[in-house]
Parts: sequence; structure tokens; C-alpha cells
Amino acid sequence: MFRTLANIFKIPELRTKLLFTIGMLCVYRIGFYVPLPGVDTHMVSQFVNGNSSSAVGQISNYLSLFSGGGLGYSTLFGLGIMPYISAAIIFQLLGTVIPSLEKLQKEGEPGMRKINEWTRYATVVLCIIQAFVWMRYLTTTSPSHPHGFLYKSMFYNHLLLFWVTGICALTAGSIFLMWLGEQIDAYGIGNGVSLIIMAGIVSNIPSAIDDLWAHSTFHLGGSAAHRYGIGTMLFLVAAFVCVSAGAVILEQAQRRIAIQQAKHVRGNRVYGGQLQYLPLRVNHGGVMPIIFASSLMLIPSVVLQLGFFTVHFGQYAWYQILVESIQIGAFFYIVAYVAMIFFFSYFWNTVQFQPKEMAEQLQDYGSFIKGLRPGKRTAEYLENVMARVTYCGAAFLAVIALVPTVVSNYLGINFMITQFLGGTGLLITVSVMLDFINRVEANLVMRNYSGLTDGPSGMSTSRRRRTSGKETGQVGGNIRESAA
Repeated sequence: MFRTLANIFKIPELRTKLLFTIGMLCVYRIGFYVPLPGVDTHMVSQFVNGNSSSAVGQISNYLSLFSGGGLGYSTLFGLGIMPYISAAIIFQLLGTVIPSLEKLQKEGEPGMRKINEWTRYATVVLCIIQAFVWMRYLTTTSPSHPHGFLYKSMFYNHLLLFWVTGICALTAGSIFLMWLGEQIDAYGIGNGVSLIIMAGIVSNIPSAIDDLWAHSTFHLGGSAAHRYGIGTMLFLVAAFVCVSAGAVILEQAQRRIAIQQAKHVRGNRVYGGQLQYLPLRVNHGGVMPIIFASSLMLIPSVVLQLGFFTVHFGQYAWYQILVESIQIGAFFYIVAYVAMIFFFSYFWNTVQFQPKEMAEQLQDYGSFIKGLRPGKRTAEYLENVMARVTYCGAAFLAVIALVPTVVSNYLGINFMITQFLGGTGLLITVSVMLDFINRVEANLVMRNYSGLTDGPSGMSTSRRRRTSGKETGQVGGNIRESAA
């Protein structure tokens, strides 16, 4: 293992990519602590953390988990990378309903370059809108000052200057994060945006460990109430290992469909006839169903906590029951959350998975599924198989998403600790780390070094996949790319 890790730094190109990626992530973490001009960040963080169950507290925690930002600190990277991700998802969904965008997606590199350009413009628009909303909150909400969380007196009489500088700073911070991600893609190890999000998630682990230690029976200071014993500590460690292993299995699980390649006679030789496999991912939607479900479940809670509804309906019993039923951990919340995960799992597969195109590719390359005619019958079979596979993937996804909430509610453990036992943060971290390992391993195997995950036969996983790809031919590779 140590020899394999040493081999990474023996390759100049790979060493340069890794160091560049680490350097860009360090720049991201430094900018995370650069405050907005004129904002008392200490007051903002205390207010948001003290009202974590409020609408703003929930939004801040949500954005810090999914975007690598932190509105609760009101820093330069407060919006994170979320505007860019939102713009990319919007154009990805629009590509399925707008023929012109779908045509651009099929044009290859030139078309994707044009879509990426539009995505950047949309990112700027979303940044300005989100920055305006947050600046409005900063200037109207404060427990001690009529001008909000403003720190420097120079902005009390120049609010326009504060608004302009704040919106420009938040927008520039998100655009800079987008640029950092593109630089990691171009000169680093790749997958830059996902690495930035993962870095934001992993950066919360030290705080969770410190909070766990402060409330453990081994810590001598503080109150003796609500202490975590040795049994609770061992349970958390075991749960973290088990859920992490389950997340890895979920990300790697595939349903392999046997495909027979047609034989071709050229001269005196016969080509083709090999048996190939079409891999269909069990969790084809990845972490997107949880993101969509969490976002929609957050909206009713935030809307009902607004001042208008609280003032007009707060005195009614039915309103209090409604507010309590949509809180995290409530029975109705859990049922609705699971239902939305299932719905968006099928919805995302409907948008991204194209069985008709896959069937046409099989027919064009002279391949077929045994017992099925090429074309419409093959497409129907692939759609039915994917529907059954998606059910299993969505069920497993719902279990992983609910583990943090269930453990937090029934064991009385702080959610900041239990959030690492599952949910979106764990799935993002696992998927990004698996992709990172695959990229590093591909660079090692390309230069005849052993990979990071060697099999029992001594051949690395990437090398076995590469050999398998040569044996099955080019058709399997093209279909696998479409399935991914």
C-alpha cells in the first residue's frame, strides 16, 4: 500500500496534478474565511447558529452542505458553488424538452462548449438574485441594530455602497469558485466542482469530532448531562463504517445485461460473436434525488415560518400542528421525504436514461439481447429492467438518507454529528472519492504501475477493466458511455 502511494509521486505529471488540485482547494478554504465588507460576521454566525431551527438557519445549513459555501459566516464564498450547479441542472433538464438544446447536446464538443457558455451567464444571474436576497436579510434582521448586521459605521449612512459591494463580492466569490473548478478540470486531477463540494463537507468533520468529545463521558469539563457513553461512541463508529460501506456498494452496484455481438465475415475471417455485458447502474440518479427531495421539503418549512403566516395564523391549533408535522424527524416529514426520493429517482431516470437511443446503438453496431428483436422490443425490455432496478436503488437511497435523522431523534445525538452517518453529504463524499481513486489509478496503470485497488491475482481493477474492454470490443465501450 505504501509502495503504491509512493508511486503516485514518482510520476511527474500525476504529482503536478495532485499538488495543483491541493493548492486550489487550499485557496478555496482561505477564501471561505474572507468576510464581506462591513458585516459583523461574528454576530451573524452566532445568530444563525443560535436559530438553527429557523428558516434562515435551515437554508444556511442546506447551502453549506450542498454548495461548499456558508451563508452563516457571510464570507466571500458564502453562496458557494450552488448557483453554478443550479444553472447546470436547469440546462440539463431543458435539454430534454427544448429541441434546439437537445440538438446542441448531440453535436459533441462544440455544442457542449456553447451550453457551458450559457450556463456561466445563467450562473451570474442566479448569483445576483441570491446575493440580493441575502443582503436584504442582513440589512433588515438584527437583534440589536435597526440596520441589521452592519459592523462599520461608514455603511450606516451609505447603504447603497454596502449593497453594491456585498452583491458584487458574493457574485465574484461564486464565479471564482466556478473558475477554480474549471482549473482543476483542466490542470488538476479533474472533477473540480465536486471536489470543492466535498472539501466543504469534510471540513465540518473536525467540528463534529470536537462536539462529540465535548459531550462524551471521557471529557471532564462541562455539565454531566447529555453525555455520550462508551456504548454510544462504539455505535457511532460502527454505524459510520456500515453506512459508508453501504454507500460504496450503492454507488458501484450494477445490473449487467448479456449482449451478443453479431458475427461478420470478411474474406476468410469471422469477426465478432463475443458475449458482452451492458451495465445499468442501480443508483442511476446518484445524489440528485436526495437533493431535489431535500430542497422541496425545505420550502414548506421556510414558507410557514415567515412572519406573515406566523402573525395571521400562529394562534390556531391546526397551524401549529402543520408546522410541527413538517419539521425534520416528524412522521409526516419522513413519509413525504421517502416518497419524494422514490419520485425523483424515477423522474431523473426518465430524463437521463434513454432506452430508445441505447437500442438504436445496439442495432447500429450489430449487437442484440438474446431472445429479443432489435429496436422497439429491446428498448421496452431495457426500460422495464431499469424500472425494477431503480426501485431497489431508491429504497437503498432512502435508508441511507434517513439514518442521520433517525439516529439523532431516537438517541438524542446532535445532528451535526449524525449527518456524517448518511444522507447527501456521505453520498457526495463517497462518490467523489471513488471517482478520485479511479482517476489516480488510471494514471498509474497507464504507466505500468500497480493500481490503488489490486485484486487477489495481482492485476489491478483498472487493468482488468481495460483488458475486459479489449476483449469485448468497441461496441461495449460506446454503450457503457451512453448508460453512464
